[in-house]
Amino acid sequence: MSTFEAATGGHPDSSRTSSTDSWRGSSITDTGYGSAAVAESAITRIRAVFADAGCVGWLHARRCDGSAGEVSVGGHDRVVIASVYKLLLLAAFLRQVDHGLIDPTGRLTIDPADCTPGPTGLAALHDPVTLSRRDLATSMMTVSDNAAADVLLGEVGLAAVSELVHELDLPDTRIVGGTADQHRSLVRDTDTHSTAEAFAVLADNDEAWTVSAYDPSYASATTPEEMTRFLWKLWAGELLSTASTEFARTVMGKQIWPHRIAAGFPHRGVLVAGKTGTIGVIRNEVAVIEFPGETPVAVAVFTRAARADPMLPVVDAAIGEAARIAVTELRRPR
Repeated sequence: MSTFEAATGGHPDSSRTSSTDSWRGSSITDTGYGSAAVAESAITRIRAVFADAGCVGWLHARRCDGSAGEVSVGGHDRVVIASVYKLLLLAAFLRQVDHGLIDPTGRLTIDPADCTPGPTGLAALHDPVTLSRRDLATSMMTVSDNAAADVLLGEVGLAAVSELVHELDLPDTRIVGGTADQHRSLVRDTDTHSTAEAFAVLADNDEAWTVSAYDPSYASATTPEEMTRFLWKLWAGELLSTASTEFARTVMGKQIWPHRIAAGFPHRGVLVAGKTGTIGVIRNEVAVIEFPGETPVAVAVFTRAARADPMLPVVDAAIGEAARIAVTELRRPR
């Protein structure tokens, strides 16, 4: 998770008829429920949710069984990934575990004074702590621990993450560094002297700062469609061993943030396993939603707000509502 996060809280092949709305890049195919008119209505409602929240939004959803069908609102546009990159880092780490290249139980001693700043996890501690690489990964995913992510990235290597992205054929996904790299970029772009000063500038609505962290051409980036494709492959067990797949799914299900996608599914027995990402006006989440007895649905929602307020609960709620609309279109029994 970024420093702001805790404070703010291809197409599958289909021979079926495709319904595309009047906005470029927005479509629903093979909804599984209702007619093309229903699909058009869903796209319209998703667009309205983003507009009412005062943000630009991009969304993609698909079932995690490889069946034809998707919901897309600008789903193939490149967007800033923010802390969602930690999901790719987790997969790269677990791949190295599967290949015997790294010991997940190996212990590291970390001094919080040397850590990447952040409101949660290691950076919030006062004294040196010793924990395993596997527990670093757990903290990184459950509370979006910036420091844990940067330590783990140092263990795994950025090249391993890039190799994973290449092997999965995600051409629009690029990870250029960890949170520490992002913070250095923010300090440079805002002409400040510290991360705290940089974030204070980003939170000022009277300042018209253009920073590279907001530009997918410079920052770590992806597309909503590539993220749902990644989640589908992960859930299908095609990326990792059985044990590592179960570990990834479990830690994603333990993420503590309930204010975005999880808010759209406040139902007993529904699994929401996801990863948030936040940097200034950027608020994202990707997740897999699983209703009992139904095919899991992967959904990715990325937003950019018109305002820079540190807290924008209306945008957080919009992410959950947009995800709910999209997932509802794709729900079906196993």
